[in-house]
Amino acid sequence: MAKKNKVVWITGSSSGIGKAAAKEFARTGSNVVASARRVKELDRLKAELSKEKLNIDIIPCNVASAANVSQVVKKITTDYGISCVINNAGVTSYKTAAENSVQEITDIINTNLLGAVYCIKYVLPYMIRQEEGTIINVLSTAVKKIFTESSAYTASKTGLLGYTNVLREEVRKYNIRVINLIPGPTDTPMWSSSVRKEKSEKMMSSEDIARIMVWNFLQKGNAVNEEVVIKPISGDL
Repeated sequence: MAKKNKVVWITGSSSGIGKAAAKEFARTGSNVVASARRVKELDRLKAELSKEKLNIDIIPCNVASAANVSQVVKKITTDYGISCVINNAGVTSYKTAAENSVQEITDIINTNLLGAVYCIKYVLPYMIRQEEGTIINVLSTAVKKIFTESSAYTASKTGLLGYTNVLREEVRKYNIRVINLIPGPTDTPMWSSSVRKEKSEKMMSSEDIARIMVWNFLQKGNAVNEEVVIKPISGDL
């Protein structure tokens, strides 16, 4: 991929919303850099898009590692530039606060909260220098409503919401947009197979979320949707 405008870096691209977003951005002409820990799934994504005569670049990345994120951002900005980072990588566990192990809590916070913070931290100097950029964070309606058996997940997403709300005010002067997408139940592998089988018809698809994401990124002018709540017509499960 040559160095061009509209380079979009998407974390958590191996499945779900991230994978759908990589496809949707590529189809609309953006230059996509897709990242995830699972290299085989990234290869599969690239092969699927090649059948549509579309090309993306794939760079494995574990967002929970600040050192790894720093290396990936350096490569992207050196080789291509960057217009947008989409913080989509996420993990969860459906357990009560009492049942969650310390390791599970650590993994969730490190990936969902600190991973996104690391990505923002390392792309920010580049965006400030070019006085332009978009940061899109995939959150959850867990920041708006209480869901039991999701305490660590809610903490990670609520923490990111607070962090990026402050960030937005700090970077307005650099023409950097910060957009928080807050989707409700979406049919992705984060849900158990039994829940997906039982309730998928009431869930949104990853493609639904991806299209809204692309639409918000491509908006021109002085308007920006800073917070976008997305729910199925039927509401929460």
